[in-house]
Amino acid sequence: MTLTAGDIGTKEAPALFEVDEAPATTLNPTRLGRTHVVIAVVFLLAAATASVLVGPADLPPVGVIEEVLTKLPLVHLHPGLGVTGDVVVWQLRMPRMVLGGLVGAMLAVAGASYQGVFSNPLADPYLLGVASGAGLGATIAIVYGPNLANTITDPLPVAAFVGAIVAVAATFVLGRSRGAERSPASMVLAGVAVAAFFTAVETFIQQQHNPADLTVVYTFILGGLATAGWGQVVMILPYIAVAAGALFSCRRLLDVLSLGDEEATSVGVRAERVRLLVVAAATLGTAAAVAVSGLVGFVGIIVPHTIRLLAGPSYRRIIPLSLLYGAGFLILADLVARTVLSPQEIPLGVVTAFLGAPFFLVVLRQARRMS
Repeated sequence: MTLTAGDIGTKEAPALFEVDEAPATTLNPTRLGRTHVVIAVVFLLAAATASVLVGPADLPPVGVIEEVLTKLPLVHLHPGLGVTGDVVVWQLRMPRMVLGGLVGAMLAVAGASYQGVFSNPLADPYLLGVASGAGLGATIAIVYGPNLANTITDPLPVAAFVGAIVAVAATFVLGRSRGAERSPASMVLAGVAVAAFFTAVETFIQQQHNPADLTVVYTFILGGLATAGWGQVVMILPYIAVAAGALFSCRRLLDVLSLGDEEATSVGVRAERVRLLVVAAATLGTAAAVAVSGLVGFVGIIVPHTIRLLAGPSYRRIIPLSLLYGAGFLILADLVARTVLSPQEIPLGVVTAFLGAPFFLVVLRQARRMS
């Protein structure tokens, strides 16, 4: 019996060598079922609808629905709201909902991908220094930004994006400095070192400048979508589309890597090359997401592990479902952030941490039991 990379879905795959008479249908559970997709799509649509209908502005739900339907082709309805309502729906709620969905989807998929390539259930999108790099870039933009008088675009998201990319590039360089191959352990250790260094530089810059700048920096670090607009959606959409597409195409290879590098090599998969591709794509998407949302934590841990409980360990299911559930989860988290203490907002990172910290402890406890 011949085993190919596409046939491997779970860690039980080596058993196929011992039972040649097993029917091909034994591999079907690794495939994405229609029921899982339908449930995930319904969840995302419900979250998006709630985000558009609910907010500090007291708009009638029926009027909001009519306002949205008027933009659809072949639908002939009179706008359900006035000029003010139209602005609230299309310039405030809609871009915020779309941006939250993009950020949540990217962080969830990146977290699942990191967990696959590093075989670590506690890995998240910030593992290799993205958070510290973005924080340093944002700090530099906030502190020195006023001196950049004629900038075409807002320097903060651009600086955060560049800082995140530089941090992960430094992690790659350090992770390979002591050998020809990058092992997952050396990459993680290099990420810890880079994150510590970038955080130290960030703290030093903060302490040397106006305390008023610290408020802006901490607002970015805590995360949020209060300034969301269509411009930000357009800015990050190409990066997230490319990154998510690359990770989606690697979902079967992640199943192969879950067996270990030696087993992956035995079936023709170059583990080092796959790991480089996945990390590069996840870093690109995460850097784009962090550039506009700040440091929103725990999404990359909560969502993939919840999907594992619901749909099994195969990345042929985890990656696409993380895309849908991650988007819906962050949309709902943002809804909580902007409505619980209305008209004030809770930082989005505080909401996800409040939900994610207990979940992280549960995952940690399970990981220790399995070790």
